Amino acid sequence: MTSYPALILNPQADRRVKKGHLWIYSNEVNTGKTPLKSFAPGDLAEVFAAGGQSLGLAFINPNALICGRLLTRDSRQAPNTKFLQHRITQALRLREMCFAEPYYRLVYGDADLLPGVVIDRYGDYLVVQISVAGFEQLREELIAALDKVLQPKGIVLKNNHSARDLEGLEDTVEVIGSVPDLLALRENNARFEVSATTGQKTGWFYDHRVNRAYLQGLVRGKRVLDVFSYVGGWGVQAGVAGAERVTCVDASESAVEGVRHNARLNGIEDRVEGVRGKAVDVLKSLVADKEKFDVVVLDPPAFIKKRKDQQAGEAAYRHINELAIRLLGKDGLLVSASCSMPLTRDTLQEIVRGAARHLDRHAQLIYNGGQGPDHPIHPAIPETDYLKGQFYRVAME
Repeated sequence: MTSYPALILNPQADRRVKKGHLWIYSNEVNTGKTPLKSFAPGDLAEVFAAGGQSLGLAFINPNALICGRLLTRDSRQAPNTKFLQHRITQALRLREMCFAEPYYRLVYGDADLLPGVVIDRYGDYLVVQISVAGFEQLREELIAALDKVLQPKGIVLKNNHSARDLEGLEDTVEVIGSVPDLLALRENNARFEVSATTGQKTGWFYDHRVNRAYLQGLVRGKRVLDVFSYVGGWGVQAGVAGAERVTCVDASESAVEGVRHNARLNGIEDRVEGVRGKAVDVLKSLVADKEKFDVVVLDPPAFIKKRKDQQAGEAAYRHINELAIRLLGKDGLLVSASCSMPLTRDTLQEIVRGAARHLDRHAQLIYNGGQGPDHPIHPAIPETDYLKGQFYRVAME
């Protein structure tokens, strides 16, 4: 059995871990007995409570506020291919229980007990993101485990995201095996093709699947505006569900071309248009032109990534929601989404309420959605619960 260096916690600092949390903060470590500077990013350590009880094995990053991420509570387990195969199989069983087709987030980091790993599945192809040094060192074991469980035809290692900076990891994109330029997926009876190498993040955003399905039941014969559309996740699905006209807005030309491509895939190119432009500028222009829509979807990137962004981020959400409400016709539907973890559901609700009242409108919350079951929430880690998808009927009083 391999012996790992010890990381000893301060008295009472083990309470969160014992409740199920996986993170260890630097101020919880007894640095007198186990100096953090003695570790390199990615080292494995056996974590001990102040009283000597073993709490398990954790990846260590001495340079981060979250200096430890618990990998297993059994310090006798070696984090090898067999161990990772077991974790991935556990994750796969959940997805196969929830979805009939192999298009989903296969691994969602801490919630699947694989901290710092995200894996999206596109049938026979996988897109993997690693954001902690510990798993960067176990990369070959992770790939071997995926091969044993799923035998994918190809894997894209999409490791070019900001989270790697804290771990001192370089940005890289690597293809293992053979991967097509565009990966195919199906979601809510709609077909899509996305690029894993040049697209945003892992290529697709599976997290809003359930919310987009709910929208499909409300759009037949309606005129829909999809803002921050990317390649048409909301808008194209609205078109497939019978929307009369869909306008998708994104600042990226490649995203707008993706909207057009995916509309053609579904045979609805005559009812879906893509408009390139900054969201606020396009919204203001549509307001000035007195345009009206039956449904407006706002699914922006995270305006609040850190607590210091809170005030400015809330103001940005308020601004776009007010512009969207101005564009709604009688009894219009507003879908207000947010992937900012620090923005609570109650705060988003208050933002929409305030925007509606400012315009003498009455907002009624009819659906309060979150992330789908392939993004399970770890009950002890609130940070795994990040997605909001609120549906409002907005009426004149």
